[in-house]
Amino acid sequence: MTRTVAWTSAVAVAAALTLSAALIALTGGSPGAALRALLDGSLGDATAVSTTLLYAAPLLLVAVGACVSARSGAFNIGQEGQMLIGALAAAATGLRLALPGPTLLLVALLAAAVAAGAWAWLSSLMHRLRGVDVAVSTLLMTFLAQQVVAYAVTTPWLLQESRLGAAAALPQSNKLPARALLGSLGDYPGLQVNLGLALAVPAAVLTAVALGRTRWGFRLTMTGLNPAAARHAGVHVGALGGGALAVSGALAGLAGAVLLTSPVSTNRLQPDSSLGIGWDGLLIALIARNRPLTSIPVAALFAVLRSGGGFLAATGVPPYLVDIVKALLTLAFVAPPVIAGLVRPRPAVA
Repeated sequence: MTRTVAWTSAVAVAAALTLSAALIALTGGSPGAALRALLDGSLGDATAVSTTLLYAAPLLLVAVGACVSARSGAFNIGQEGQMLIGALAAAATGLRLALPGPTLLLVALLAAAVAAGAWAWLSSLMHRLRGVDVAVSTLLMTFLAQQVVAYAVTTPWLLQESRLGAAAALPQSNKLPARALLGSLGDYPGLQVNLGLALAVPAAVLTAVALGRTRWGFRLTMTGLNPAAARHAGVHVGALGGGALAVSGALAGLAGAVLLTSPVSTNRLQPDSSLGIGWDGLLIALIARNRPLTSIPVAALFAVLRSGGGFLAATGVPPYLVDIVKALLTLAFVAPPVIAGLVRPRPAVA
C-alpha cells in the first residue's frame, strides 16, 4: 500500500507540474522564464529571502493547528476567521494597553491565541449541544469574524483609525506602536529573519512530539480514527475534541498576530488582514497529510510561491496561476491515497 501511494504521488506531482507548465505556455508565457522570475522574486536576494521567511511563519502556524484538529477527526476550515480574531485581539491589546515593549508584545500574542482558541472552541460547543457539523460552523464563523473585524475598524470608539482634518478615516486601525511589533532573530547583512519563525518552528516540533509520543496525542489519534472505541476506552471524546479545536484556533490566532506585527504587514488591522494565509495553511496541512514536521518544508514552498508570485507579471504570466499551481499540487498529494485504495486488490472470497 505504501509503495503504491509513493508511486502514485510521484506520478501525480509530475502531472501537476506538467499541467502547470502547459497552462503557463497557453497564457503566452515561458515556463522557464516564469520559474526564474518566481525564484528571483522569492530567493533572489536578501530582501526576497526575508519576505519569504516572513510569510513562512504564519503559514506554518496555521498548518500545524490544522494538523491538530484533523488528528481529532474535526475538520477545522475556519482558519481565516480565527486569524482575524487573533489579529483583532492583538491590535486591541497593542493599541489600548500602556505596557513596556517586550511585555506588550507577549501579552498581545497571548491575547491573540486565547481569543482565537475560544472562537474555534465555540464550534465544538455547537457540535456537542446541537449537532452542528464542525466543518460547516468553522467555515460560517469565518464570515462572522470578517464582519466583527470590519465593524471594529469602522467604529470610532473601537479601533477605527483616527485622522485629523477633513480626510475620511479608512476601514483600518491606527498603526501598532513599535514596541508591539516583532523584531528579528539576529542582525545579518541585508537579511531579516523574523521572530515569528522562533514561534512557528518550535510549535511544529513540539506538536509533532505531543502527537506522536504523549498520552494526549495517542488519545487524540484514537478519537479521530474511531470515536466509539475511544469512548469505550474511557476517553472523554467531546472534551478532547473541543480542546484540539481550541489548540488549532489558538495557533491560527497566533499566526494572525504574527502576520499583523511583522514587517510584511502594514501593522494596521484591516478586514483582510489574514491575506488568505488561512486557506493556504489548510492546504499545507493536507499536503503534509497532517504531519507537523512535514508541514515545515511545505510551508516554505508555499511561502516561495506567495512571495515570488507577484513577479510573474513581468514574464506575461497572470499572477493568479500561482493559486492554480497550489491547487494542482494539493490534488497531487491528496488524491494518491484515495486512488491506491481504489486499485488495491481485494482478498479472494473462498
